[in-house]
Amino acid sequence: MGFVKPDIEFKRELGRVSGSPLNQCMQCGNCSAVCSLAPADRPFPRKEMVWSGWGMKEKLIGNVDIWLCHQCGDCSTYCPRDVKPADVISAIRQHSYSHYARPGFLGKLVSSPAWLPLALAIPVLVIIAILSLAGTFQIPEGPVDYSAFFPHALLNSTFSVITLFFYLLASFGIGRFWKDMKRITPPGETGMKRIPIFKVLGEILSHSNFTACGSRPLRKVAHMLLFFGFGLLILVTLYAIWATVTRNYPLPLSNPFKIAGNLASLMIYSGLGIMVCQRLFNRKVFGKSSYSDWLLLAAIALLTLSGTLVEMARFGSWSLAYHLYFIHLVAVWFVIMYLPYTKLGHIFFRSTAMLYARSIGRK
Repeated sequence: MGFVKPDIEFKRELGRVSGSPLNQCMQCGNCSAVCSLAPADRPFPRKEMVWSGWGMKEKLIGNVDIWLCHQCGDCSTYCPRDVKPADVISAIRQHSYSHYARPGFLGKLVSSPAWLPLALAIPVLVIIAILSLAGTFQIPEGPVDYSAFFPHALLNSTFSVITLFFYLLASFGIGRFWKDMKRITPPGETGMKRIPIFKVLGEILSHSNFTACGSRPLRKVAHMLLFFGFGLLILVTLYAIWATVTRNYPLPLSNPFKIAGNLASLMIYSGLGIMVCQRLFNRKVFGKSSYSDWLLLAAIALLTLSGTLVEMARFGSWSLAYHLYFIHLVAVWFVIMYLPYTKLGHIFFRSTAMLYARSIGRK
């Protein structure tokens, strides 16, 4: 006979973050019935709601189905007791970022507003240290030339090394996540199949699972604008780094990559606008927004806006150009460096979960 070992503090955390009255869930199964993504075998999120109500953390952290949910909100919309299953699933994912963070303090830095000053201070101090070592800690005179104040070679190389180091640490958490998925949802008698990397990649790029959303049809549009806009900005940034190496930097406005960067910014502004409006004015459908939600949106908005202002400052020879560029660098470092530990980390966790689910035939 099995024994339930409830984690009451974990249950309280889920209730606080999600705003869900977990004790009101009557296990009607309506949430699983209306979910178009739930597999026929052991569908979600009904079982997850049982485990959440009992505070069964060991059943939820590392559960592959938590990440197969695409937060469409149909389960919350049709819940007769307003228990908000979609928000509960989101709260479990949020806890997972901290649980799998390696080292653990990095997860705490971006999970609570109390730690935000320190999270911001780290990239600020690193950039200041680079400027001090380079001896360029004085705003140059004449036309705006960011490379004269910010040594791009040193900045780019340091940024790459630190980011790769952070991602290497995060990979240990992803490895543990994979082991937990195998423990909670084992492959079964047939074992694991070949991991369908290209199939999963196609699902990610097409956002096909978002199409099934009935309650939040705009969510796919907003997500795609943000996803592809952010990806395009990364490609443009990589080209800009290459241009500094080949001494073809700065780029003129007519450069195709400069045009692509501005287009990417417009895509991100549009996606963010839809998301913010939905969260502010359609809360009944969109659910409760947590600190992690707003931190992600604010960080991406600051990164994009500061980048736009930096471009305008260079061509307009603004006196605050170098100050704006410093803020932009901090925003870039904050978003990219902490990516695996914030809500943006779902890029890694959901992709890993989808790969595991398809390899065991769970769909």
